[in-house]
Amino acid sequence: MAIENTGAASARVEDHNAVFTVLRQLLKPYEGELAIRTDKPGNCYLETKSSGFNGRRMFFAGAKIKKNYVSYYLPALYMFPDLANRISASLKKTMQGQACFNLTIANPDWFEELRRLTQAGYQKMKSEMLL
Repeated sequence: MAIENTGAASARVEDHNAVFTVLRQLLKPYEGELAIRTDKPGNCYLETKSSGFNGRRMFFAGAKIKKNYVSYYLPALYMFPDLANRISASLKKTMQGQACFNLTIANPDWFEELRRLTQAGYQKMKSEMLL
């Protein structure tokens, strides 16, 4: 069994915390219009205030620190595939599935792109009266 270098583990935790902090800030502008389901260190989850078609609130976006990366979830990319066409090749490499990004480093270009995608997803959901 390999023993992880504690210095490397500590650096990874710091990197993940830095990534999460920026992702958490991306979600702040939407807190007034959406419901905060979870907001604790390393985990944030926003959803619609009203129920969707199935009687449950719809997941808007979230960020969560995992063991090896920080995940950013943006279901609007799944609901509105045209939004996914805006994703750069660089950011696309971090995707897991159709609506999740797994980030290990703080890349300002990715954060700006995620900010724009989140805003576009919010506007699209609002125009479709899903919020």
